[in-house]
Amino acid sequence: MTRPSEITRELILKAAERLFAERGYEGTSVRAIVAKARVNQAAINYHFAGKDGLYREVLRNAFRALTAQQLAHAEAAKSLSREAALAEFVRRQLSPLAARDEFSRHLRIFNWETVQPTAVFRKLLSEEAAPFMEMAVDLVRRFLPDADQPTLLVAALWLMGQCSVFVRNREQLAGPPLALILDEAAVDKLAGLLGSWAIGGLGHRA
Repeated sequence: MTRPSEITRELILKAAERLFAERGYEGTSVRAIVAKARVNQAAINYHFAGKDGLYREVLRNAFRALTAQQLAHAEAAKSLSREAALAEFVRRQLSPLAARDEFSRHLRIFNWETVQPTAVFRKLLSEEAAPFMEMAVDLVRRFLPDADQPTLLVAALWLMGQCSVFVRNREQLAGPPLALILDEAAVDKLAGLLGSWAIGGLGHRA
């Protein structure tokens, strides 16, 4: 049976996620979160030690949701050819394009961080991003076996950037003037294009 304190914690998280997605960190007050979650401020302090702790937990949940699928298949990808592994990496990176609701909120929160970066987010990335970056670096190393670590890091960031420009701008791409249809079929086609171009670019150095 779920305890009342656990229910309260989840209510706070869900309310905060929605508000941070709509208004960003700076535009979201503790008072607004309390009102939306229908709890008292003491509950936020008890469960998260304040607004920063709550935002950190929302960010952590969002980051893990967006990277969990990649990390779960990291070992399996090692048994694939480098081309197949890269194609799978790209496809998984683009999968949020066809997602709705919760993933949309996660992406909006990260978009807020692009225009209004916070110290909370920078610290979280320094702690949470290492496993994901290691996986991406291991992947590009298969194409650039003689490259040094700085070059591999740049290549990994470049590869992720080919996908993130679409994922982070999903709402704008779906609206006018482009009005792209971002369903599963469209995402698969885009993944095929980006994957083949990335393989061509990285393979050129092999």
